[in-house]
Amino acid sequence: MTKKERVMAAIDGRPVDHVPSGFWLHFPEDCFYGDAAVRAHLDFFQKTGTDIQKIMNENLVPCDIPIQKAADWKNLKPFHRHSPFIVNQVELIQRILDKTGGEGLTLATVHGVVASAWHARGGSAGYETGSGLLAAHLRENPEAVAYGWSVIGEGLAILAEACLEAGADGIYYAALGGEEYLFTDEEFETFVKPHDRKILEAAKRSSYNLLHVCKDRLRLERYRDYPCAAVNWGVYEQNLSLLKGAELFRDRAILGGLDDRSGVLVDGGEEQIRQAVREVLGQMEGRRFILGADCTLPTEIDYNRIRTAVEAVK
Repeated sequence: MTKKERVMAAIDGRPVDHVPSGFWLHFPEDCFYGDAAVRAHLDFFQKTGTDIQKIMNENLVPCDIPIQKAADWKNLKPFHRHSPFIVNQVELIQRILDKTGGEGLTLATVHGVVASAWHARGGSAGYETGSGLLAAHLRENPEAVAYGWSVIGEGLAILAEACLEAGADGIYYAALGGEEYLFTDEEFETFVKPHDRKILEAAKRSSYNLLHVCKDRLRLERYRDYPCAAVNWGVYEQNLSLLKGAELFRDRAILGGLDDRSGVLVDGGEEQIRQAVREVLGQMEGRRFILGADCTLPTEIDYNRIRTAVEAVK
């Protein structure tokens, strides 16, 4: 089987020659854009041998309109197909696919509406300690926040469609906002889920979209009805185990199994990595499964470690 065929078969629940794998990381800042970004992706794909070729996305929703108070969300302007963050990401996808020929299953990263709202208010840094600002703004001025997030959601839906038109096999939708300490269930249902679902619906021309749910203390049941083919979440961040999550998403493929920031893949020896992979495969035998990690691996990780895990499934 080719890499792409292997991943598609695993997601569809058809027989595979061996379990496929998907790993990724954020490249150094000097490899975020342009030629350097293309080279970094190609180097990663070649050296790790992973079956999924995830194209990272550092072309964030712009923060050119300062959002310092809740009412500022009403100042966001609608995005369109020629907005720079969309054009630049589409170009990156096309350039990478021109080089790889789509050897693996190509997933284009689309940051979710909560992550992109955080980016829009001032960049990507500090979410773990500062995300309460989003909830505070929502409770202070729900009308303004609802407008701003709808503008962002519309832009991300355009991005999702454009990524698929550029040749990606599916989107990797990186959702935030499911943390139990951030939004209430009612707030999530009213102000987050409709935008998440709208973006995923915009990508429904693909049957291979993956939902990634990030951070700790997640209420994963909030995502049970999201339209996606596979799901990945932070098992090692005080969340549902791999098996319990597989029961929750029993009609979807599961990607994961290894810790992304500590544990054997990051700190262990080669035989420890192989043994950990064997244990995960035994645990998930008979299920739709793709080997991977909770989230992005450390930027500085030795690619040989990833290659060891990829080869261990064989």
